[in-house]
Amino acid sequence: MSKSIVLYLHVHQPYRIRHYTVFDSGVSHDYFDSHQDSQGNNQRILEKVAEKSYLPTNARLLQLLKDNPEFKLSLSLSGVVIEQMERWSPKALKSFQELVATGRVEIVGETYHHSLAFFYSREEFEIQVEMHRQKIQEVFGQTPTAFRNTELAYNNELAQWADSTGYKTILTEGWDPVLEWRSPNYVYQPTNTGQIRLLMKNYRLSDDIAFRFGDRDWKEWPLTADKFAHWMSEDKDATNFNLFMDYETFGEHQWEDSGVFDFLEHLPREWLKTPGNTFMNVSEAAESFEPVGEVDIPHIITWADTERDLSAWIGNAMQRSSIEALYELRQRIIDTGDWALIEDWRRLQTSDHFYYMCTKWFNDGDIHAYFSPYNTPYEAYINFMNVFRDLEYRLAEKGATV
Repeated sequence: MSKSIVLYLHVHQPYRIRHYTVFDSGVSHDYFDSHQDSQGNNQRILEKVAEKSYLPTNARLLQLLKDNPEFKLSLSLSGVVIEQMERWSPKALKSFQELVATGRVEIVGETYHHSLAFFYSREEFEIQVEMHRQKIQEVFGQTPTAFRNTELAYNNELAQWADSTGYKTILTEGWDPVLEWRSPNYVYQPTNTGQIRLLMKNYRLSDDIAFRFGDRDWKEWPLTADKFAHWMSEDKDATNFNLFMDYETFGEHQWEDSGVFDFLEHLPREWLKTPGNTFMNVSEAAESFEPVGEVDIPHIITWADTERDLSAWIGNAMQRSSIEALYELRQRIIDTGDWALIEDWRRLQTSDHFYYMCTKWFNDGDIHAYFSPYNTPYEAYINFMNVFRDLEYRLAEKGATV
């Protein structure tokens, strides 16, 4: 029986907000500047991640594609990270284009600004998805037929939207309370849809690589490619092992000295030793295997934190008030016709800004702190709201009622 690894990697870097004080509001409209003393310093961060992760990972993936005709993978790149690579690391962008040019790398659609707009403004969401589609066509010459929402955020309504829009495949988290007794290692159909298929992340296997790989206290350390391939071979009836993770897993979150690049290089060889084993991109897997059942997810799930819901972004009053206030400005912002103002507003929708405001404790809190450029969630909130007040000031200047 054919078994496939479905490797999907997500590439994203936000436009981090610089240190923006109350004294900047109404004076400076430059929110994402990259001064050396800024909290964001987006150019420096993008260049660092490109050198540590994107370039070395892409070099290895390109070699794997050349050496293994069966090797395939899927990628998604937010519009804002593509912009940053165009500006600050054309070499990194070219390395992604070289992967796609092999014909065995699929680009998955998403929102351009890595936003949670689907849950706040359907019109804004659809605009950002179309912006992303056009950007992918322009840069990579592909039109996405698979879709992933920001943070793998998903519910039945999103699946029905994607189905009605013509997408063939949609991705989300293979969360146990949703799957119940079932396994994520199959293709499913979302409730009340026609042709679209659902692929659900195997979070245990994915997180073994993304989070636990370099942990010397982990009982399975060191994780080798042959051990990992053996784990998958033990599931006799599975069809597709959905390994979904951030691209920065390789070289940034798991450093080169952890051995993660060696693991990546050896995995195809170990997996393909067994007859019938192969690799597929997400669309190919969805087309190759019949759905084994229907999955009903009326509430929102994501791939983040212990709860696997939106609480990583809207779990406290600071997060909810700031994101709601931002979307309440939408019509007035759009009506100005001021592209610079509209684009600033859209960059502020990026989910990372609200993630930095999370006040969770223990392991989840540690992960949030790792990614945040701020010392505290409250500092992130104050910085964001100083920018928000300047948006209101700019609207008032244009005569828009606030």
